[in-house]
Amino acid sequence: MQNFPFATVVIVVLAIYVLASSIRILNEYERGVVFRLGRMVGVRGPGLIILVPFIEKMVKVSLRTVVMDVPPQDVITQDNVSIKVNAVIYFRVIQPDKAIVEVENFLVATSQISQTTLRSVLGQSELDDLLSQREKINQRLQQIIDHQTEPWGIKVSTVEVKQIDLPQEMQRAMARQAEAERERRSKVIAAEGEFQASQRLSDAAAVLSEQPSALTLRYLQTLREIAVENNSTTIFPVPIDLLKPFLHQGDKKDQS
Repeated sequence: MQNFPFATVVIVVLAIYVLASSIRILNEYERGVVFRLGRMVGVRGPGLIILVPFIEKMVKVSLRTVVMDVPPQDVITQDNVSIKVNAVIYFRVIQPDKAIVEVENFLVATSQISQTTLRSVLGQSELDDLLSQREKINQRLQQIIDHQTEPWGIKVSTVEVKQIDLPQEMQRAMARQAEAERERRSKVIAAEGEFQASQRLSDAAAVLSEQPSALTLRYLQTLREIAVENNSTTIFPVPIDLLKPFLHQGDKKDQS
């Protein structure tokens, strides 16, 4: 009789332990993959889950989007430039049963496939394409990684190349190239301006040749501009027509 209370306590403790081990509560963003004697019997959740003690086992899987940082990778581009590139990948589990059954650790597997794909895709591209067509390369990375992780029940939504580290020699070469390009553009713009100015001057000369009085007005305008400058020099415009008789007399003397 003295052992009865002790046995009762043991039974109660075992019952509480069994009950606690058979009850699981899953959040809204969680699912449980249930195995019965080693065989998968389905996916349960969210809410209250009751398992058969010692027979059923549950593996919890989160359905939230995972943000994974891809470590920097050493890449040699198609034009033989050595760079270091890192990226970030956004993915989520859409089929918890495949994420547990088809691959041992889907997080590690996704990270490894992302690193190898990043090196492979960027190694097939030239440096100029990496710098100017970032959106196109991100889309290509997303499509390749998503296709490879689809059998694992994982959906890759976005892949972004974060940073491209260039060697110091390449940075200096690109700086010189950019400076030369800017200088070339400045020379082209200056030459274009000179060409347009020459066209305007040609048009103005044509107008002045048709209207001789316009040339006199231009002379007067020039005098006015000089007077505004407080200049002591005075210029008197002399029409060329006044000098023609003297020029003709000089020609007659030379002929005689």
